[in-house]
Amino acid sequence: MLNAQERAHVAQVWDLIAGHEAPFGAELLLRLFTVYPSTKLYFKHLGAFPDEVHLLSHGQRLLEAVGVAVQYVDNLRAVLSPLADLHAHVLRVDPANFPLLIQCFQVVLASHLQDEFTVEMQAAWDKFLTGVAIVLTEKYR
Repeated sequence: MLNAQERAHVAQVWDLIAGHEAPFGAELLLRLFTVYPSTKLYFKHLGAFPDEVHLLSHGQRLLEAVGVAVQYVDNLRAVLSPLADLHAHVLRVDPANFPLLIQCFQVVLASHLQDEFTVEMQAAWDKFLTGVAIVLTEKYR
C-alpha cells in the first residue's frame, strides 16, 4: 500500500503526534461534528453537546487505533478486523463518513504541525488513511 518513503512520512508524522492522542482526537471529533453535523448521529452516547471529557476520551481511543494501524501497516486487515466488524455490524456507520473523518484529520494535522507537515507527508497520510478506511469498510460487503 505504501512505498518506503511514504511509510517513513507516516511514521514521522505519528512520532510528532504520539503522546497527544487525546487532544488531537478531541479536536478531530469536534471539527467533524461542526463541519458535518450529521456525523453526530453515530455518537449519541456523547450527547447533543459533547463535553471536553467525552471528546478527549473518545478522541484518545480513535487515535490509539490509528497508532495501531501505523504500527501494523503491513497487516491492517487482521489488526483492524474487530473495528471493521464493530463499525459495520454493530454501529452501522455509513461508510461515506470515513472520507469526512480523513479530511478533518488532515486539517487537524496541518493546523498543528504547520510547516513540519509537508506536501509529501500529507499525501502519504492521505494514502494511509484511505487504506485504513478501505479496510474498515470491507465488512460492509
